[in-house]
Amino acid sequence: MRVKLTVAYDGTSYCGWQVQPNGVTIQEKLNQAVSDLLGADIQTIGASRTDSGVHALGHVAVFDADTRMPADKIAFALNERLPRDIVIQKSEEVPADFHPRFAKTNKVYEYRILNRTFPDPLLARYTYFFHRKLDVELMNAEAQALVGEHDFTSFASIKSQTNSFVRTIHKISVTRDDNDVIKIHVEGNGFLYNQVRIIAGSLILVGSGQREAGFIKKALEAHDREASGPTAPPEGLLLVRIDY
Repeated sequence: MRVKLTVAYDGTSYCGWQVQPNGVTIQEKLNQAVSDLLGADIQTIGASRTDSGVHALGHVAVFDADTRMPADKIAFALNERLPRDIVIQKSEEVPADFHPRFAKTNKVYEYRILNRTFPDPLLARYTYFFHRKLDVELMNAEAQALVGEHDFTSFASIKSQTNSFVRTIHKISVTRDDNDVIKIHVEGNGFLYNQVRIIAGSLILVGSGQREAGFIKKALEAHDREASGPTAPPEGLLLVRIDY
């Protein structure tokens, strides 16, 4: 049986999603919990990698197991074994050939910026604090240059390991809520390493007046990482969901 898990987590205390030798990760904790529950060495497969400190509401992972436990009950059993900052939102059986990385998807991310004079300690783990006033309307207008299929070399980390920098952004918006949290909402068919955080860092430059209007379009057309803005800190990034 192949089981699909929808996973939410606070990434503050973890070195990202993928198992690595230098720190504790979300996948490591999940593997331990699944293996303990089913009495076998089981390795989960994640849909996406997230960096240290990045959060998720709807990450997806799968694993194969020979068990009589109903797939929809596995979430309850795993949550008893996982730390409080990792919670399975749903478990379900999927076809044996379903693969979370290779299936056609729409991924939804949000980058959240607390934009006011003083920080809020209750939001510090989940937003990037930026005290200079940001022009949200300008940021939203600039962001629209990214919609569509483009070569996003300028908005990818130089550490990206990929054969193509072409990706499609279906929708992007920048809004401010009543708590002075600015949300950069991005939907696309896939994202390059650090792409959303670099988009956020670039939009912050424009919104704070450090770059003129048209900066995002010029950066996109340059196909050069040095043409765009900095990589915004990880705590503001949230993987909202992955639609299949």
